Amino acid sequence: MTAEALRALLPVILLIALGQGLRRFGIMNDAFWPQAERISYFVLLPSLFFHGMATAQLGELPASRLALTLVAATLTIAAAVLACRPLMRIDGAGFTSIFQGSIRFNNYIGLTMVSGWLGATGVAYAAICNAAMVPVVNVLAVLVFARHGDVRMSPLHVLRESVTNPLTLSCLGGLAFHWSGLTLPVGVAPAMKTLGGASLPLGLLCVGAALRFSGLRASTAPIAISSLFKLALLPGVTLAIARALGLAAGPTLVAVLYQALPTASSAYILARQLGGDAPLMARITAAQTLIAMATLPLVLSLLPPA
Repeated sequence: MTAEALRALLPVILLIALGQGLRRFGIMNDAFWPQAERISYFVLLPSLFFHGMATAQLGELPASRLALTLVAATLTIAAAVLACRPLMRIDGAGFTSIFQGSIRFNNYIGLTMVSGWLGATGVAYAAICNAAMVPVVNVLAVLVFARHGDVRMSPLHVLRESVTNPLTLSCLGGLAFHWSGLTLPVGVAPAMKTLGGASLPLGLLCVGAALRFSGLRASTAPIAISSLFKLALLPGVTLAIARALGLAAGPTLVAVLYQALPTASSAYILARQLGGDAPLMARITAAQTLIAMATLPLVLSLLPPA
């Protein structure tokens, strides 16, 4: 499993490094990256997830147990982070960055690895993971921002931020289309598949371009705390719950992989918009991305082959 994990991780590392190089050496100017992230988030990834859910053989996938495993593990770790809040010598805005760094996940890395391992079935698994987790982590993060961030939000704002996520809508829309018994029109299915395929390399390039490594030493404690929860405790709790629920080796691998991913670069945008500590969030994201390159093969080596 370690060798397979390293093979699946190698293209991820190379594309992230390429994205960092393209930004650092000015080959693509700074105005390009926000627009690339936007089209990937609002068009390419939703196309991939909608097509994956609409065309998957869902009857063969343990969707409910996979979703329950992910949600239960995420809620457990979220509760643990909140319980440890009094022990952290950090302000409210900084705590929101630790919290996001403990529960959010980088879709692009997970998708690339799962689809490389399991093909179309992997994309369907990834869509299930997103349908289950994106609403949960968004609701939890927004609620923590409402309590600890510098910007106060109404319950309506919290609800709107949670239900308008394009990834959630595309997963649920694809699921509804699948259950309707309809088929995608001629030409539409391959177009959506092509758009979705473009999301993976472009997304990883954007991940690399978004990484900022300055000031990491000044944030050692928050980085260590969030990384402990996200890259060690969350995968461990997920594995325990998956085994308790009798989840098979394949979906258990996907569940643990998704929970062992570094936090998402979009966490920085949320921190900036909702009154968090955006510079700290950027440093946590960069550090976790580097750390996960070592911890992901280690975590996956403890699992049986899918």
